[in-house]
Amino acid sequence: MERSEYNATVTGKIMVTPDLMILRVDTDEPRKEFEAGQNMLLGLYGFEKRSSNSEPEVVPADAEKLIKRPYSIASAKTETSQLEFYISQVKSGQLTSRLFNLNTGDRVFVGTAITGIFRLDETPDGSDIVMVATGTGIAPYISFLRSHIIERPESKMVVIQGAAHRWDLGYYSELTFLEKSFANFFYVPTLTDADERWDGHRMWIEELLKQDILQNEYNISPDPDRTHFFVSGKPDMVAHVSEWLVGYGYRRHHPDDPGELYIEEF
Repeated sequence: MERSEYNATVTGKIMVTPDLMILRVDTDEPRKEFEAGQNMLLGLYGFEKRSSNSEPEVVPADAEKLIKRPYSIASAKTETSQLEFYISQVKSGQLTSRLFNLNTGDRVFVGTAITGIFRLDETPDGSDIVMVATGTGIAPYISFLRSHIIERPESKMVVIQGAAHRWDLGYYSELTFLEKSFANFFYVPTLTDADERWDGHRMWIEELLKQDILQNEYNISPDPDRTHFFVSGKPDMVAHVSEWLVGYGYRRHHPDDPGELYIEEF
C-alpha cells in the first residue's frame, strides 16, 4: 500500500522492556536545530502491522490514515538527522503498538515542525536544575544533558528518576556514567518495588523530596530564586510534586509568564 509520506528510516531499536524502547531514526532531509526538551511527530499508517504483544485497539485504526503523535526528542539538539526517541507501548493504542513492530530498515514518518516549551535554555545561567521523571518522562532530560551539561559547569544538575523495578529505569547506564564524569551532575534513582540486590532509594519520588534528601545529600534547596524544577511523567506524580513545590513559592513557567516550575505530562 502507499507509503508516500514516510520520510525517515529506522536505524536502531533497543528494547528496554517488552513495553519500553529506544527508537532511532535517520530522516531523509535534516530538520532544523531544535532546543533540548522539545518534541516532534512520529507517524505510521493504519495498515501497518501491530506488535506481537499488543492488545485489541480501543478504536480500530483507519488503514488509509497516517496516525501521528508527538514524542519528546532524546537526542542532542545538534543532531538534526539522526534522532532518538524513548517510547512506551500503549498496548490497545493505535500508534505505539505499530511503532513497536518496526525493525531496522523500516520506513516511518517524522514531522518537520519541532515544538514545545519544556526547555532548559529558558532557565537563568547559574541556577541549579532538578529534573524529576517517571517513565518516558526521562527523554527530554537526556536531550538536556547531551546538549548542555558541558556548557553549565556552574549549575548543579540532578535527575530524580522513579520506577517500580530496576529494569524500568531507562538510560540508567548513561546517567550513571554522567554522574561519574561530571562533578556537578547527580543521578538519584528510586524504586517502589525493588528486589534485594537494589541498594538505592526505595520510595516514591514525592516521599524522597519530602525527606529533604536534595538538601541533606546535595545541598540543593527548593528555593525559586536558586533552583529551577522540571517535572515530567505520569500525571499523578506531576500533580503531587507540583503541589509540593507551590508550597515553596514556585510558579509554573510559560514563555510569556516566566516561572521556576516546568511541567510536562506523559
